[in-house]
Amino acid sequence: MQFLKTLFWNRDERRLRAVWRLVGQLVLLLVIMLPLQVALGLLAFGLLAVQEGIPLDQLASPEAAERLTTRVPQFVMQSPLVLFLSTAVLFVTVVLSVWLAGRLLDRRRFADFGFHFSANWWADLGFGLVLGAFLMLLIFLVELAAGWVTVSDAFVTRNPQAIFPLAMLAPLVMFIGVGIQEELLSRGYQLQNMAEGFNLPVIGPRAAIWLAAVLSSAIFGSLHIFNPNAGLVSSFNIFLAGLLLLGAGRLLTGELAIPIGVHITWNFFQGNVLGFPVSGVDYRWATVFATQQHGPELWTGGAFGPEAGLLGVLAMLLGALLITLWVRWRYGRAGLCRALAGAPQRPVMLEN
Repeated sequence: MQFLKTLFWNRDERRLRAVWRLVGQLVLLLVIMLPLQVALGLLAFGLLAVQEGIPLDQLASPEAAERLTTRVPQFVMQSPLVLFLSTAVLFVTVVLSVWLAGRLLDRRRFADFGFHFSANWWADLGFGLVLGAFLMLLIFLVELAAGWVTVSDAFVTRNPQAIFPLAMLAPLVMFIGVGIQEELLSRGYQLQNMAEGFNLPVIGPRAAIWLAAVLSSAIFGSLHIFNPNAGLVSSFNIFLAGLLLLGAGRLLTGELAIPIGVHITWNFFQGNVLGFPVSGVDYRWATVFATQQHGPELWTGGAFGPEAGLLGVLAMLLGALLITLWVRWRYGRAGLCRALAGAPQRPVMLEN
């Protein structure tokens, strides 16, 4: 009982901690998201009605409503405009909810969640961008050499009238938003608060950080189980990605620069350069290469994409190793940033 009291409520400082902050941020997220998602749903409903040629005066009929409602989820995933707007809604929701939670619950600045901009931060971001692209290209080359993927065309757009560079712009901006929002929520707000909450005398900061990394990555993986073509294997591999590939940069530097960089280019190169599914979703409105996978699903990940295959797991392990070597080379050593488990304050880079 004393453990729970210490974990959930700091009686000396009389402020919300750990679980209560996470719950508070989740409530803020839902409150902000609900009206935006309703508005987006109505927009998708209307656009689908126009596409289906259903007159406005018939939208209220039970037949039309049932027909459109069943097709809205598929329409959202296939419409670049609606999917882009959906990503924008989620981006605004996550950023605003974390900012409000930081001010109202944590008493932390937004920068304290991994955005202490400096020359080192931008250099780490550049490294992360290069690393994400490199790892995905490596997966592609291995599959190509093994005969598990074929390239049928290049510089392809679903809309023949679209200009290729402009068609590539929408997914690029979308994946930038996805990389920022998911890292801010999982490796930023959740990991930081969990690490502080677990940092008890009987546990210590190192174990607290690892517990937080495992738990936040488990949540990250479980959120992807609802994706198309998802299953237990794909969700477990996404958990590994959150813990190893995306978590390494946050744990070693205390910042989100490397995770954001890796996340952006891993997704973008996967979907819109190499033509793979991205976590089960088809974002291939425009691709540099049109590809078809036909190798063993155990290795390639099949319809979910490389994250669900053994090649993806090996790439994650290699990425974690390269991140560790980068941090050691750039900062002289690589160890857990123990400031992640501390009370609100400016993280000290690479403190041991």
